[in-house]
Amino acid sequence: MGRKPFAIKALEYLHSKGTDVIAVITADQPSGIFSTALAETAKNLNMPVIQEKTLYKAIENDNYCHNSIELNNVDLVISYLYSRKIKPDLINLPSKGCINFHPAPLPELRGLGGYNVAILEGMPAYGVSAHFVDETFDTGDIIQVKRFQIDPLRETAFSLEQKSQVIMFELFKEVIDTLQSGKELNRIRQGSGRYINRKEFETLRQVNKDDTPEVINRKIRAFWYPPYGGACITIDGKEYTLINDDLLAEIKCYYHYKQ
Repeated sequence: MGRKPFAIKALEYLHSKGTDVIAVITADQPSGIFSTALAETAKNLNMPVIQEKTLYKAIENDNYCHNSIELNNVDLVISYLYSRKIKPDLINLPSKGCINFHPAPLPELRGLGGYNVAILEGMPAYGVSAHFVDETFDTGDIIQVKRFQIDPLRETAFSLEQKSQVIMFELFKEVIDTLQSGKELNRIRQGSGRYINRKEFETLRQVNKDDTPEVINRKIRAFWYPPYGGACITIDGKEYTLINDDLLAEIKCYYHYKQ
């Protein structure tokens, strides 16, 4: 499970459905200190929280883990906004498969930057995906893609992420409900698609001297996700995030509404 709030909702939903969660692995605990809200939620639901390296070691050692966690007869492995690549030993562990929930439509937008590219390239629709995991990022058989209309001139990366998270949680519930009803999940082989890596992502958010005002404004919206750096210029090796008047006006309206 990743760090987003909806990962907590997904975990709570599994609990509400009576799912036997054998172990929860969080994305950001290399030191073994589990202090995130996700980890605390898991503990409150009596779900063991373990490190990723402990999990793989357990698989190697006859599927036995510390604290008497048994990894035999696992039905399903779920990756929900998890940032690391899942290794073959874990992919092959469950009987029904390893499933990833990806916050972008597949196969069009694999890897990073789905929200950003959709806005930057003026896509009229977006989507979120559930797919089986294979040994490369975001290429396994598709279970379902939920698509919805967007206005790329009005969205920001932040606003599109907020909408997508709600819809992806609905997709998560549908997939879990289908499995628990005893039905088989769809498996649609992916065709060719686009993969966006970190290098391309960083290149896309750079504002260049030849960019038109329209392109600059689109980049500003496409990469607006505070507190992270957005569309930027680099001067003397130092990066500066940009904002425009339209976005400032929206922020003022938002804070006025909150107050």
